[in-house]
Amino acid sequence: MQRWPLALIRSINRIERRRYSSLTATVDSSKPSALQNKTKRPDPFALLAPQLSELRVSLLSLLESGNPALSELTRYYFLHPSKQIRPLIVLLFSRATNGLGRRWDRKLWEAQAEGAGGRAEELDRPLTRPDVLNDWNPSMPNKTANFDPLFVLRARPHRPPIPKYDPSPSQHQSLPTLFSPTYILPTQTRLAQIVEMMHTASLLHDDVIDESSLRRGSPSAPAAFGNKLSILGGNFVLGRASVALSRLGDAEVTDLIASIISNLVEGEILQMKEVKVNEEAGRVSIQTSKDAWNIYLQKTYLKTASLMAKGARAAVTLGGCKEGDIWREVAYAYGRNLGIAFQLVDDILDYESASVTLGKPGGADLQLGLATGPALYAWDEHPEMGELIRRKFDKPGDVELARDYVSRSSALQRTRTLAQEYANKAKEVLHGLPESEAKSALEVLTERVIGRKS
Repeated sequence: MQRWPLALIRSINRIERRRYSSLTATVDSSKPSALQNKTKRPDPFALLAPQLSELRVSLLSLLESGNPALSELTRYYFLHPSKQIRPLIVLLFSRATNGLGRRWDRKLWEAQAEGAGGRAEELDRPLTRPDVLNDWNPSMPNKTANFDPLFVLRARPHRPPIPKYDPSPSQHQSLPTLFSPTYILPTQTRLAQIVEMMHTASLLHDDVIDESSLRRGSPSAPAAFGNKLSILGGNFVLGRASVALSRLGDAEVTDLIASIISNLVEGEILQMKEVKVNEEAGRVSIQTSKDAWNIYLQKTYLKTASLMAKGARAAVTLGGCKEGDIWREVAYAYGRNLGIAFQLVDDILDYESASVTLGKPGGADLQLGLATGPALYAWDEHPEMGELIRRKFDKPGDVELARDYVSRSSALQRTRTLAQEYANKAKEVLHGLPESEAKSALEVLTERVIGRKS
């Protein structure tokens, strides 16, 4: 595989160090917290900073295309600062559970035995031979091929047969223990890349749907390349992620990750669902408000939490956990709760001045006609908000009026309290995991999500 220029790698590393530093500083230093009192607890971003930087650099090779414009577009968001919270969760759960699953011995063997399909070199190999796979990737000149109008059959040596796994009784332990505090399988590293690719593909599509001109202070992909190329670029990234996913060799993981695409689409459609408002004697129907909350939380799971939850569960599954191993359920519950908390904080930031640093003016969700947590809480205290929600804030002055209702209510604090409750639930499910640096980092991550300012 092609080695990337040292200058490019250093540039990406500098971007990531700045991002990790800003995330480390998100906790309000004016208020003593559990995080500040326990100075020995690991910083989740610093703990895996080298792996996250390398993960991003090696991702660029997967996204190369024979079309220079497509390559430039698909690299566009990956070269911008990013939280990388989704691959971080995958890598942390890999460290926190490897060795606990009943099939760990087999997974470790697959990662080490030549021809078993789990080594990094084998994950990078194309699915079919270059004379069949007309998917030119300049980073893999010996493994991919350009389209040739004349097909010529060429004899090529067959790949060696896949070796057979022969478990030894001495390998089995009565009590599961962690294999290593730092070891991550090549398949788990590739999964972290796939999760980040799917997230980035969703950003390319979302920015077209939302007509966004900025993404974290820089021109969005649609603004820089146009809507058509952004949509095609998102599809291309999903295509490459799908190929990489099939190489992991685990049917359950394929099901989990592939279903995320459906979740993203379902969430986007659910977000467009109209909220019906029934008013009797000047009071908003409680049932209507409840329905709106259910739709909002379901949308939040589908668009945000699903990727975190299923990515975490897939990481543990790749580590050898099967049906009946509680660690898979722990990973899913953690990702689900943390993902909802993450989005709730995002929705708070949309109403606060700090959101401007993202290149996203306060009230951007309102301008898109979206009623998020703060708006729904303000509806409880100001029934007039219901009519604004029903018409999706589309009349002149609606956005400003809605912001006023939110500011004159306890909506933001109530939303933050709800986010804290979900973060607490995420932390609680970790109690059953063996003590490790990765487990502590996952606990710290729940606090970072609540305390972040961007």
